Amino acid sequence: MLQPPHSSLQVAAVPAQRVPARDRDQDAPWHTEAVCRRDEAGLFFAPSKEPTAARLSREEAAKRVCARCPVMVECREHALLQPEPYGVWGGLTAAERRVALARRRRRDVELKKAAQAAGRIAQAG
Repeated sequence: MLQPPHSSLQVAAVPAQRVPARDRDQDAPWHTEAVCRRDEAGLFFAPSKEPTAARLSREEAAKRVCARCPVMVECREHALLQPEPYGVWGGLTAAERRVALARRRRRDVELKKAAQAAGRIAQAG
């Protein structure tokens, strides 16, 4: 039986302590504290023509690394704002980031409509 890539990856069972952003060195970029800087890049980016089962296994292993990262939120925001088209960033795959961006756009449209309606009510009132 073929073993999916990185199936033997040992991930710490205890998550790393998250350091509040206000306690971090403000001069250092967020990615200097990223846990993935110490892991193999292949875990976070797919090789060409990767079989689905292997991709899912690799992405789950990458997400476990992200889950213990003290800068996961900053990484995710970076990937959503860029937007990064490939790889696992901030615990999200490219497909999951597309869904998050679509939700964010829909929410922004709804908030804008609500603000316009509130403005019309205030003017009429």
